[in-house]
Amino acid sequence: MSPKAALKKELLLALRETLEVLTRAHLDAREGATHEEAKPEDDKDTRALEQSYLARGQAARIDALKAGIAELEMMPVTPLKDAPAGPGALVEAEEEDGAHTFFIAPEGGGTRLRKGAVQVVTPRSPLGQALVGKRAGDDCEVQLAGKTRELSIVRVS
Repeated sequence: MSPKAALKKELLLALRETLEVLTRAHLDAREGATHEEAKPEDDKDTRALEQSYLARGQAARIDALKAGIAELEMMPVTPLKDAPAGPGALVEAEEEDGAHTFFIAPEGGGTRLRKGAVQVVTPRSPLGQALVGKRAGDDCEVQLAGKTRELSIVRVS
């Protein structure tokens, strides 16, 4: 199995675990919204309404996560030969504080893989937007948390 295929597999496992947790939480919230004890005692009692809002938000997050997992499953992880960074790319970059490795994927931004050595970024994130289209030897800047990060791309594979 290629290193990128292993990263994809590790990310899929993490996302599926997250999906299971979210699904259980959604079922609990839905149960809480319809449970007999959640019935309002007076016009100011909004417990059931709040639970239903929570359940609705969780259902939307579950749907989005399922779509992201499906997109990730279809993402190719073939080696890139002189191609710019995009979904499925492994990007090695350097900046003042050291070297970083990023895996560009459609879902799972912020997830750390390989025991923290690789950070997942999505093309929708500011960092992902800065990396997409870059090649080895390119530089890019990105504003994160009010600070400008300057990255030098070492390798795209």
